[in-house]
Amino acid sequence: MKVRKAVIPAAGYGTRMLPITKAQPKEMVPVVHKPVIQYVVEEAYYSGIREILIITGKHKRAIEDHFDRSDLPKRDKYMEELDKILSDVNIYFVRQREQKGLGDAVRYAEAFVDDEPFALLLGDTITLPPCTKELIEVYRQYKTSIIAVEEVPKDKVSLYGIVACKPIEDSVYLIEDLVEKPSIEEAPSNLAILGRYILTPGIFECLKETKPGRGGEIQLTDAMRLLNKREKMYAYLFKGKRYDIGNKVDWLKANIELALEDGELAGEIKNYIRSLEVSLRT
Repeated sequence: MKVRKAVIPAAGYGTRMLPITKAQPKEMVPVVHKPVIQYVVEEAYYSGIREILIITGKHKRAIEDHFDRSDLPKRDKYMEELDKILSDVNIYFVRQREQKGLGDAVRYAEAFVDDEPFALLLGDTITLPPCTKELIEVYRQYKTSIIAVEEVPKDKVSLYGIVACKPIEDSVYLIEDLVEKPSIEEAPSNLAILGRYILTPGIFECLKETKPGRGGEIQLTDAMRLLNKREKMYAYLFKGKRYDIGNKVDWLKANIELALEDGELAGEIKNYIRSLEVSLRT
C-alpha cells in the first residue's frame, strides 16, 4: 500500500531551548529563512505525501497560524513556495491534551491514519536530503515498518532509542530489539533512532498496550518493541545530515551550515566566518 499520509508530533515543551521557547513553540524557531516545522512539512510534501496531521499542544497556536493562507501583500520566493505547498496539501491539527510522551501523542493519529501505513516525522528535526523519501523507497521493497537510524558515539547512546539489529543489505538491517535511552553498558549497538519512521497501523494496538516507561511517559520505542514481536521491522541507516533543533548547539549549527548553502546568504556568511578566523588567530 502506498504511503499517503504523514503524522508530525509537535506537542513537546521545548525545555532544552528555554528561554527561547518560553512564548513560542520550539517548532517555530527559525532556521535561516523558515521555521523548523516548515522544513518538516516540506520533507513530507517532496516525498510525495499530500495528507498531513500535526499533533500540537498548549501554546502551539502559532503553528496553525503559520500554515494558514496569508493575506500579506508582499511576496517573495519563500512565501510563494509555502503558498504552493498549502494549495496542494491537506493539513489537519489535533491537540494532545496531556504531556504523556511521544507514544501518547502518536495515539491521537489513529483515526487519521485508519488502516494505512504512514510516515512519522518529528517536528523539531531537519534531515537533508529528505530522509522520508528514502524510507518510502525502502518500504516499497519490504512493505513493513521502517525506522531511520544513524550512528552515534558510544557516549551518546543514553540520549536516544537504540536498535539491536543484523545487516540484510547495504544500509538495511533487520531489527531484533529496541531499547529506549540505554546506559552505555546496556546499549546493544550505536545505531540511534533519528526521528523518521514508516509505521504500519499495527503500532496503535501496541501503543494501547504500552505502559508508561522512562519519565512516566508512554514511549514510542516501547510500543515499537512490542510491534517488532508481531511483525518484522527494519532499520535504515540514513547517511545524510540530521539537525535536532530541540537543542541550542544543533540549532546554531543548522543555521550556519544551511546559510553557507544558501545562494543569497552564502557569500556574506563565508566572508564573516573568515573574519572571525582572522580574529581568533590574532
